[in-house]
Amino acid sequence: MAQELTKSMQSESTGPEDKIAASPRARLLVVAAALVDADGRVLLQQRPEGKSMAGLWEFPGGKIEPGETPEAALVRELEEELGIRTYESCLAPATFAAESLGESDLVLLLYVCRKWSGVPELRHASALQWVRPAQMFALPMPPADLPMIGVLEALI
Repeated sequence: MAQELTKSMQSESTGPEDKIAASPRARLLVVAAALVDADGRVLLQQRPEGKSMAGLWEFPGGKIEPGETPEAALVRELEEELGIRTYESCLAPATFAAESLGESDLVLLLYVCRKWSGVPELRHASALQWVRPAQMFALPMPPADLPMIGVLEALI
């Protein structure tokens, strides 16, 4: 009986929701850090020429590799991009955002980090700057980063 019901449900189409579920979109999982200094400023990096969204200011971070936890990916990305060292225990989940990128969807997880060792250096970006969350509203930023500003302003 249960098998017949399952077959019946699979063969029936009830509306557009079924078509959406039948053709899943690719998802790109990305992590980023709001590195907060002692003065309550957040580090942003500028996307370099030649990359998509060149010139926009963003939170440092990157893609989660297969088999990686979001926290492990962020620790790795911060070392690769900025030359700083932090630990998973120093990362506090803050918020997330999703953005359609044509054929796929971006899911961005933002963590707050107040403890790291080393001085952030320019490695994969064209510029770095420390700004207060309220100042971010005036900067050109990727669409997925914009809804995170208000959350950071409330947290910091």
